[in-house]
Amino acid sequence: MMKKLQLLFVAMMLLFAIDVKADDTINSNLNLNNPDVRKCLMEASKSEGWKLAALYYNADEKLVMIFEKGNNNKTYMSK
Repeated sequence: MMKKLQLLFVAMMLLFAIDVKADDTINSNLNLNNPDVRKCLMEASKSEGWKLAALYYNADEKLVMIFEKGNNNKTYMSK
């Protein structure tokens, strides 16, 4: 019984740690539908060492750009 409780405690701690890391800041103040805005964002991000990881339209038909640098992510969503 004690082993099951320990296993349950470890599983809950892992879920909490994963949940904390999954929290991502989303910047939605930009009009990413404008090609000039996208170009400036990509150039500025590249100069700071960020790489474009994903570019897609979400279910709300908003353009989403995800940049990564090491283990960090930045998400931009069109307004």
